[in-house]
Amino acid sequence: MSGNPQEQPLLSDSFQEEEEPQETAYESSEKIVVVGIDESDSEENWGRVPPFSWKKLWLFTGPGFLMSIAFLDPGNLEGDLQSGAIAGYSLLWLLMWATAMGLLIQLLSARLGVATGKHLAELCREEYPAWARIVLWVMAELALIGSDIQEVIGSAIAIRILSRGVVPLWAGVVITALDCFIFLFLENYGVRTLEAFFAVLIGVMAISFAWMFGEAKPSGKELLLGILIPKLSSRTIQQAVGVVGCLIMPHNVFLHSALVQSRHVDRSKKGRVHEAINYYSIESTLALVVSFIINIFVTTVFAKGFYGSELANSIGLVNAGQYLEETYGGGLFPILYIWGIGLLAAGQSSTITGTYAGQFIMGGFLNLRLKKWTRALITRSCAIIPTMIVALLFDSTEESLDVLNEWLNVLQSVQIPFALIPLLYLVSKEQIMGTFKIGSVLKITSWLVAALVIVINGYLLTEFFSSEVNGLLFGAVVGVITAAYVAFILYLIWRAITFLPWQSITRVKTVVHSES
Repeated sequence: MSGNPQEQPLLSDSFQEEEEPQETAYESSEKIVVVGIDESDSEENWGRVPPFSWKKLWLFTGPGFLMSIAFLDPGNLEGDLQSGAIAGYSLLWLLMWATAMGLLIQLLSARLGVATGKHLAELCREEYPAWARIVLWVMAELALIGSDIQEVIGSAIAIRILSRGVVPLWAGVVITALDCFIFLFLENYGVRTLEAFFAVLIGVMAISFAWMFGEAKPSGKELLLGILIPKLSSRTIQQAVGVVGCLIMPHNVFLHSALVQSRHVDRSKKGRVHEAINYYSIESTLALVVSFIINIFVTTVFAKGFYGSELANSIGLVNAGQYLEETYGGGLFPILYIWGIGLLAAGQSSTITGTYAGQFIMGGFLNLRLKKWTRALITRSCAIIPTMIVALLFDSTEESLDVLNEWLNVLQSVQIPFALIPLLYLVSKEQIMGTFKIGSVLKITSWLVAALVIVINGYLLTEFFSSEVNGLLFGAVVGVITAAYVAFILYLIWRAITFLPWQSITRVKTVVHSES
């Protein structure tokens, strides 16, 4: 063995050079130093993964739970309640597998952030030509704005529920907008304080929806059968597509690759990078298990109360509280308020993580080195201004808000390829990931999952536009936009195929064939 192993970089030199100041997710002073036990920094142990430590797992825990909030935002809760009301327990299996697919994508995002020390937006800026990265940035911002509108409106609906209609929707939006200052205040006290705040909000959601579950008493047998036995019919296909579509959030892919950099990891030591990836994989899995259970609570409560009823097709986020109160009554603590508290926690937590994601996306793509409060105000304004306009225009009827929600789901669905394809391309590239690039089996599996998610969302888009597009002029405009959209996706795929060493898969097959 020649030379010092520590002198062999894990990543290409182009990613270690710093020709000019670069935007980073966290400054060195902000990162948490993970101190373990029985660790040696000798050259002989540079590639050894330290033994498992519960203390270390606790110190690494946090980013995964922040990431999991995107699986619990108001848009997901609306998908859950509509799935339960229309399809009953029959789509719980799909909820489980969609969560598993989401976990795979998020683990790849975390792997990218840990191995490179940079997040997805930064790497897209460095890897793609100027015109392509500008398109990717615009698409990421549009996805974030669409998601944020749903989250802020969800919070505003919760405030209206808890105030018994005294606070109108637009006023709830203004109140929710102030969460930007909560975020800035908590961030001053360090990453762990911010993570603890989100843990409390997740706890509030868990307690609220578990309370509703206890009040409704759904069938345990039907719940287990729904998880274990796949069922799908033409009547429930729309809800099935919605279940998968609302769990994969484009901005969340960018967010997680940045959040994992809040811990100091010595990337010159292969064992330490492996260790970080292992701990992040464990805590992300635990976080999504919690989110899956919470989603089950919501789905089964509405399945028990509304499946097969006349109200099933008309229920949505706006009137869900009212219908719950009419179905389950008041009690010691009215279920209407329990629902409102859980919805408010979901809305507030997701809007704050949206602010967080907005900082990373804008800073990474544009290499902006701004003060935190400046970045937070800019990214918050980008979402709040259109949300205020939406609240004033759509505050009149439940039907108008449902229409708005459909358009926002479409807006986010069209953005999914622009997060997934760059992620899979970058995490497979040896020049970027070094020894931590994904292997052939995981690469094929990940591309199949991405293709499935894109096809499902493509079905949603086709169904939506086939019913909404009327008139020759509007159809022509949609046709031109669709052609440009598909062309850019094909460009991203072509770039991945051209620049990735797919021949490595062929080499594996050749070796196996020659050995046989």
